[in-house]
Amino acid sequence: MTTSRITTIFWDIGGVLLTNGWDREQRAGVVARFGLDAAEFAERHKLAVPELELGRMDLDAYLTQTVFYTSRDFTRDQFCEAMHQQSQPHPETLALARGLAGRYRQYSLNNEGRDLNTYRVATYQLDAFLLGLFTSCYLGMMKPNPAIYRTALDLAGVRPEQAVMIDDRAQNAEAARSVGMHAVQYESAEQLRAALAALGVQ
Repeated sequence: MTTSRITTIFWDIGGVLLTNGWDREQRAGVVARFGLDAAEFAERHKLAVPELELGRMDLDAYLTQTVFYTSRDFTRDQFCEAMHQQSQPHPETLALARGLAGRYRQYSLNNEGRDLNTYRVATYQLDAFLLGLFTSCYLGMMKPNPAIYRTALDLAGVRPEQAVMIDDRAQNAEAARSVGMHAVQYESAEQLRAALAALGVQ
C-alpha cells in the first residue's frame, strides 16, 4: 500500500476526539455520585449495553433496566445530565481534525448509543468536519467486527488502502488493518500528528 493515496480519515470519537462517553471510568464516577450499588449496576449494564450500542434499545429503556428498575431519590434528567457531563473535548485533536477538513474526507466510525452520540456530536459540533456518522447504533454492528469497517468503506465509497482509521483501542486498530485499511492507535494529538505525517497526511 502506498501512503500518498490516502483520501479519507475515519475517527473514533470516545478516547480520540473526545473523552470516552460512558466507559468504565465514567460509569464508576456517576454510579458513586448517585450512591448506586456498583456491582449490581455493572451486571445490569453488561446485559443492556450491547443492545444500546447496536441501536436496538434507546437510552430510556437502558436506564429503566440499569437504574430505574426501582424507585430513586433522583430523576432520569439528573442522571442523564451527569452522564453528559462525562463528555469532554480533546482540544488539540479536535483542532487537528478541523484543520484537515476540506483536504481529506472525514467520518466517524465508533461504538455508541444513539442518544449519547447525538448529544456529543451536537455539543462539540463534530458534524462541522465529519461528512457522515458511521456509528454502531446506526449500522447495527460494532467494532472490532471487520464487517463494520467494510460497511463504512462501502458507504464512503473509498478503497481500504485510501483510508486510515484512528482509534485508541489496539484491537480496533488491528481490525481496521485486517480489512486493508491503514490504522493509527491514538495516544495523543502530538503522536497522532506524527503518525499521520508518516502516512503522507499533512
